[in-house]
Amino acid sequence: MEKRIAVLPGDGIGKEITQGAVEVLQTIGERFGHQFNFSYGKIGGGAVDEVGTPLPDETLELCKNSDAVLLGAVGGPKWDNLPVHLRPEKGLLKIRKELGLFANLRPTTYFESLAESAPLKKHVIEGVDLLMVRELTGGIYFGRPSERFEKDGQEAVVDTLAYTKEEMVRVIRLAFELARNRSKKVTSVDKANVLESSRMWRETAEEIAKDYPDVELNHMLVDNAAMQLIRYPKQFDVIVTENMFGDILSDEASMLTGSLGMLPSASLSENGPYLYEPIHGSAPDIAGQNIANPLATILSAAMLLRLSFGLEKEASIVENAVQSVLNQGYRTKDIAAEGEAWLSTTEMVEKVKETILQA
Repeated sequence: MEKRIAVLPGDGIGKEITQGAVEVLQTIGERFGHQFNFSYGKIGGGAVDEVGTPLPDETLELCKNSDAVLLGAVGGPKWDNLPVHLRPEKGLLKIRKELGLFANLRPTTYFESLAESAPLKKHVIEGVDLLMVRELTGGIYFGRPSERFEKDGQEAVVDTLAYTKEEMVRVIRLAFELARNRSKKVTSVDKANVLESSRMWRETAEEIAKDYPDVELNHMLVDNAAMQLIRYPKQFDVIVTENMFGDILSDEASMLTGSLGMLPSASLSENGPYLYEPIHGSAPDIAGQNIANPLATILSAAMLLRLSFGLEKEASIVENAVQSVLNQGYRTKDIAAEGEAWLSTTEMVEKVKETILQA
C-alpha cells in the first residue's frame, strides 16, 4: 500500500508529538511493507509569523491532495492579541470547513495501568469505553453574525448558533451507525429546555432513531451530561452532540483516563481526506523540552490506519503497543505519579516502536 499523509505540526509541542507519530507510522510501514509518503504544511501561529495567515492556501491544497491529514496543535499566548482573523484557531476552524470535516470522533478508553494516576476513583472509571461524536462545522463557532456593536449607547456583542437540518442529520446518523458496531446505545446531548436549536436537534434524533430500531436512544441535557460523565461514565456508549457542547464535554472526558495526553481524535468528511489529531492543546509552556506526552498523537495515527486506510491489524498493533508500554510501567511526566521515574517524549516513542517490532 502507498499513501500520502499531510503532516501539520502547528505550534508549541506540535512538532514533537507529530514527529513521534510519523516515526510510529514509518515503523508500521517497514514491518508490513507499506509506503507512507509524508509532506509537511504550515498552520496556526507559526504560519501567521511566516506567511501572514493561519492557514496558507498551499497547506489547504496539500491536504486536499493527500489521503489523510495528521495535525499537531495550534495556538498559544504569543498570538492571543492578534486580530480575530489572524488567530491560530481560525486556521483550525477554516481547515475543518474547507475539508468538510463535519464529525469529530473522540474515543475515551479506560487504561487499567493508569487508574491510580486518574483523578477519579477506580470503581468510577473502570471499564469506561465511550465515543464522543461531535458536530464540527456548524453551531456557534461558525454562525454569523459574530461581532461587537453598540446598542442603546452600550457596548454589546453577538455570537450566532446556527444549524441546518441536514447538518444535524448527517452527524446524528453517523452516531447511530457507529453505535451499531458497539453497544447499540446513543445518548444525544442538547439543551432542549432552553434553545430552539436543541429542540430541532432532539426532534431530528427522534426521527433518525426510527431507522435504527436495534439502537437505544436517550436524551440528556448538557448540564446533566457534564455531571453524569464524572458521576457514572460507564452508562455511556456513543454520545452525539453539537459543536460547542462536544468541545467542552470531550475535554472533560479526558479526565476519565487521567490526562489530556492520552486522548486521540479523528475528524471525518463526506468526500475529502480525514484529519487526525490529539485533543490537547499546544502546551507552549513545555514546548521544546522533550517532555510532552506523544501517546494521544500515536493513538490518533492508529485511528488513521484504521479509518482512512482500512488497516485494522496495523491499527490494533499500535494500540496494543501503547497499552503494553503503559502496562510495563513506562510513563511520561504528565501521567507519572509523584516521585515516579518518567520518559522523555523521544524515549516514549522509542518504546512504542520497539514494542511494535516485537509484536
